[in-house]
Amino acid sequence: MKDLDWDHYRCFLMVAKKGGLSGAAAKLGMSAPTLGRRMLELEERLGRALFERSQTGYRLTRHGQELMEELQAMEAVARKVEGWKAEGEGKAVVRITLGTWIARLLSNHIGALVLPGENIRVEMTVGEVRASLNYRQSDIGIRAVEPDEGYLIARPAGRVAYAVYRRQDLDLRGARWIAVDMQTANSPYLRYPHEMVPDAIMATVNRPHALLDLVRAGAGQALLPCVVGDAEEGLERVGDLVAALAHQQWIVTNSEDRHRRAIRLVAQRMGAVLDRHRDHLAGRHPRLAPAAGGSG
Repeated sequence: MKDLDWDHYRCFLMVAKKGGLSGAAAKLGMSAPTLGRRMLELEERLGRALFERSQTGYRLTRHGQELMEELQAMEAVARKVEGWKAEGEGKAVVRITLGTWIARLLSNHIGALVLPGENIRVEMTVGEVRASLNYRQSDIGIRAVEPDEGYLIARPAGRVAYAVYRRQDLDLRGARWIAVDMQTANSPYLRYPHEMVPDAIMATVNRPHALLDLVRAGAGQALLPCVVGDAEEGLERVGDLVAALAHQQWIVTNSEDRHRRAIRLVAQRMGAVLDRHRDHLAGRHPRLAPAAGGSG
């Protein structure tokens, strides 16, 4: 144990997070065989099996999961110290985890998040997985459900509404649907087509943004957030808002970070951008389909 340095543990964390050697090795800048040998060495020195190895990747054993939890806590402390040190040097990195469509909205207003001349860099992790802040993997997250973790601070950031959209010249007769695949559908609006119109789905994609691309192309109709669908020229709503899917969203930060200036500023500015788009998020600026009997 005394001969093990942090680098061994850093490599272990990356393999555990990536679920295998290839992705971890690319991140760490080393070859997969070298990384594999390091993991075997770590297991030998600790006297415990950390991974179950298979052709599909590396899966943590019980001992591996226990070690990962301990190391994530250490990594979180290190990140906190690094952030404090960076701010003291006049520079700061703010890591944000958020979904596809809110990332699109905020990216269009990036100049409002980081002002000219500020030594702040934002790093966005975009995906449909709930933001995790317990091990400082992110500094700011946007969630669709108010957090119940006691160490988090949350502020409401508007309600999000959804509707079905199609290209304006698309004939609705025998309407075809576009959806994300079931593996990607980890939120209610993404599961909606699979639950409500499974037989009408003619194509699936593995990224929500591709839904918009296919609807634009006239491939079919899809459920989209109103802040996206209503803003797209050439698209229109089909029917009313899907009321059951509307939800409040929240900007979430770790309570221990409330005094870190860069995180506080970026979170406040994100809130201001979302506040300015409150009506768009809630679907109060519709572009409606023609009435029945129109040209379609």
